[in-house]
Amino acid sequence: RKAKSIKPPSFLPKTDTMAVNNTSGSAPGSTLGTLMGVMNTAKEKWDSSGANDAMNRVAASVPQGTKDYLSATTGELFNRQRLRGVTVCFGIGEERPFYVEKSPALLIARVKHNFTFFYLNYMLLTALLFCLTLLISPSAIIGIGLLGALWVYVIQQTQKGTLVIAGKNISQNQATTGLIIFSGFTLFFLLRGVFWYALCSSGFLVLVHAGLRDASMHQDGDDHVDMVGEVPGETASFLNDNNNGV
Repeated sequence: RKAKSIKPPSFLPKTDTMAVNNTSGSAPGSTLGTLMGVMNTAKEKWDSSGANDAMNRVAASVPQGTKDYLSATTGELFNRQRLRGVTVCFGIGEERPFYVEKSPALLIARVKHNFTFFYLNYMLLTALLFCLTLLISPSAIIGIGLLGALWVYVIQQTQKGTLVIAGKNISQNQATTGLIIFSGFTLFFLLRGVFWYALCSSGFLVLVHAGLRDASMHQDGDDHVDMVGEVPGETASFLNDNNNGV
């Protein structure tokens, strides 16, 4: 009798399918590993180029008083408590949060108060519009991607310390400095349209909000006066004086 061949169950995956799945599963891992390797190489080249030491020397040359002043000013400028909520920003629940002020003096006072009170909201709006404008600008995204690829290429080519261009040896410091300057001009060329569009759009929205929003009832914490203490007795003395006078 001939032995019957036993077929594997249908639910078992085939070897080729498993190989394909393993290959496809390892692709994201290899890409992530390559990206991490490039980032580590860039960090090592930055440290070996002496740029970090130069930054430390520049920071050390700044007087301590200037550092303290900048730190205090920055902390006060970007204080989280200065960011107004949606309810305060748009006057939700108020009787007349927006209206046209016809008096020029009152309008100027309103605009000054709103710029002082909502400045962090206005800065956040400008940054948000800049990011949104950048996302819908394909040329800027492609340019930034090509610039990043150029950085990766230069970092890989300068791993041995020099870069050969047109038969000339360029040191790593020279290549890094030249690429920084080139990146600055390139980003200015790519992002100037995005910057001006975001700045004009946010400026228009800020002027409309500052001119129409009546936020006179809202004050900063510096304008609040804390009433501390208790009034002895059941009635205050000035109330008694007023009652006696009546």
